[in-house]
Amino acid sequence: MMDEEVYENLPPPLKGGKTDRPPRFCLLLLFLGILCGLLVVSIIIIIIIRIGVIMSNQDANLSEMMLKMRILENQTEQVKTDRDDLKWTQEVILKFSNFPVNDFCPDKKCQPCRKGWIQYQEKCYLFYEDSPWKTWNDSRQYCKDKAADLVVIDNLQEQEFVSQNTKFYFDIHHGYWMGLQKTDNKWVWIDGHEDTLGYWRNLYTELYGLMIPGTNTTQSWDSGKNKFLNKFICEDDKVLIRSN
Repeated sequence: MMDEEVYENLPPPLKGGKTDRPPRFCLLLLFLGILCGLLVVSIIIIIIIRIGVIMSNQDANLSEMMLKMRILENQTEQVKTDRDDLKWTQEVILKFSNFPVNDFCPDKKCQPCRKGWIQYQEKCYLFYEDSPWKTWNDSRQYCKDKAADLVVIDNLQEQEFVSQNTKFYFDIHHGYWMGLQKTDNKWVWIDGHEDTLGYWRNLYTELYGLMIPGTNTTQSWDSGKNKFLNKFICEDDKVLIRSN
């Protein structure tokens, strides 16, 4: 009888022969699962952020490196330019047997042309305005004493530049001697090439060319005798500091 009573008081068995687990244990398992999931997600997020920071730092380092390379390239180019300019200046100085330092570098500050000369492109020009005026031969000798020569006009642009820097004086027959003379009935520049521009106002039978200021740019040349006294224009291809 005792055995039967004990058997009757036992809880009924679950299907499959297993007993129910306590609800708290299931909740604990659920909580641990969620916690593990959050931990994994957090680790993934941290890894992604870390990778982003590393890539961002790499991009910043790359940008900084590229900037430094550009700066270095610019500095290298500037050094090359300075070297070429120094070589240019040295070659100009060596063209003089006695370099006129005070003319090129007044107050110890060097300039492209000598004091009183005007630069145009890669040449320097002296527009002689003093007195006494000079013959063509004396004008050329004056230029040669300055290690230069009378102006040779090569194109319309140079003609316009020279015209703009000449001034009317005395009368319409006086002008500025140029390095142009008649040889074998041809007008030839002192550098040896025959004139092809022909910016003549009057073409007389005299042997030396001069420019008359205040006239049409392409009709401003006249001719005169060597004994006539005029102002003149010297031209020098020795520019101490070139334009970059």
